[in-house]
Amino acid sequence: MSSIFITGGAAGIGLATAERFGREGWTVGVYDVDTDALAKVKADHPDWITGTLDVRDADQWDAALEEFTSHTGGTLDVLDNNAGILHEGRLDEITPDQIRRQIDIDALGVALGARAAHPYLKKTPGAHLVNIASASAIYGQPGIAVYSATKFFVAGLTEALELEWEHDDIRVVSIWPLWAKTALAAEGAKSTKTLGIRITPEQVADKVWESVHPTLQDKLLHRTSYSVGTQTLVLGNAAKFIPNFLNRTVNKFIAQ
Repeated sequence: MSSIFITGGAAGIGLATAERFGREGWTVGVYDVDTDALAKVKADHPDWITGTLDVRDADQWDAALEEFTSHTGGTLDVLDNNAGILHEGRLDEITPDQIRRQIDIDALGVALGARAAHPYLKKTPGAHLVNIASASAIYGQPGIAVYSATKFFVAGLTEALELEWEHDDIRVVSIWPLWAKTALAAEGAKSTKTLGIRITPEQVADKVWESVHPTLQDKLLHRTSYSVGTQTLVLGNAAKFIPNFLNRTVNKFIAQ
């Protein structure tokens, strides 16, 4: 039976992803820092494996993956680096702790997770590392500058690991949603008003599923990113071809 380990899996996109893979008969691991939400998840899905995990802690990563893979024969098909937070506000207005937490969870946590999962993924032919990026990494976003920067980190890490881990037969991809109907969108970033909240967690979960079942073309082209929703696709493609001053103008308007 295939297996997926999901961080931040007790709510939002993580929970929708767990439900998507669970319906397909996968062994699902949901790990989170929210113990109350985890208790509800376990009550609703007693067959899932749940546990607490602070993604900033390398020792907790090691313990959580050891626990989960004790149910899978020591292998892991997919690590879904989903956990993330966002603090809206200008850089000079948010606190040092809010800056640190975003970097530690949204960037450091992803790298620590990839490192901890590597030995298990390496044992599993055709394994996947899935990192949840964001359309905010298409162009730096004012008002959520630190969050946006961490997603640039995720994009760069994904591309680098896709090359590093090719010889281990581990495929590394990133998922690029715009605003989805989750707690992150409730932070009130200005771009949520300009662009709207048009994506559901279930749509992102479907894209995660698609990414770990690549087409032959995806494999031949070494596809590393999967956009979620028409807006993300349009913005991402436009950014590749239009002059930088137009990119700047578009993103300035989005953040107004």
